[in-house]
Amino acid sequence: MQPTFVLVHGAFANSFSFAPLQAELGLLGHRSVAVDLPGHGFGATYPHAYQAPQDPEGLATAPGAIKGVTLADNTAHLIGVLERAKANGPVILVSHSRGGITATAAANARPDLIDRLVYVSAWAPVELEAGQYYAEPEMATVDPASLTLALAGNPAELGLLRVNFRTADPAALAALKDAFLADGTDDEFLVFLNTFQPDENLDAGGAADRARADTWGRVPKTYVRLADDVSMPLALQDRLIREGDELTPDNPYDVRTLAGSHLKWLVDPAPAARVLAGLAPITG
Repeated sequence: MQPTFVLVHGAFANSFSFAPLQAELGLLGHRSVAVDLPGHGFGATYPHAYQAPQDPEGLATAPGAIKGVTLADNTAHLIGVLERAKANGPVILVSHSRGGITATAAANARPDLIDRLVYVSAWAPVELEAGQYYAEPEMATVDPASLTLALAGNPAELGLLRVNFRTADPAALAALKDAFLADGTDDEFLVFLNTFQPDENLDAGGAADRARADTWGRVPKTYVRLADDVSMPLALQDRLIREGDELTPDNPYDVRTLAGSHLKWLVDPAPAARVLAGLAPITG
């Protein structure tokens, strides 16, 4: 039976960013479903203060619907999608960036719903909690401070992370482009930036949400490395692969590599679509 690709977005993203990839998959004869996690997509909050002309003080204090959303909420929502997809045949669960945390949690809870896990430069924490990897040598080249130039409000007070992606600050825009789409044009970068939503939830999981050998470890898995990713460096991607292989040596990652930055595979999706389409025969 033909598998269904279930696509899970990263932080501040939503299902909209997968549209070009879904078009390529469709033209290759494959069906796909792009998920909006709770508080994302049309469930997101866009405060009036975010519109032009912007009101920085209002943006820093306006409430957001994603406040209080937890990893458990994300996981439950994804499992509901997986249950519906599984009724139609095999499921290939594809996650990007922070979406890998939710995919890992879903595989821990319901490995029976997933025929293959695919991480595209995504978090698949094994030895540490996801946030703890930022203190590790593999993340030494990442400057978190440069990515907070567009931060709006106090996360502790808002109960969420808020970034002003509509900023006109040249330094903030340059930092975001360097981190996520340095190999794209300025127009491509600004188009993608305008698909982002300002709010993200605070809960990135804890020790109990790391990959488990008895459940997650049973699912065949592929890791697609992004060779030019500077926000999630190749050294960190390789460490996650190594840790996963050590956890389940009888079920190691199938490793693929694509050129490009953290977002390039979504801006120019044909190479990634071909990689994903190549996984369908070995899954179904």
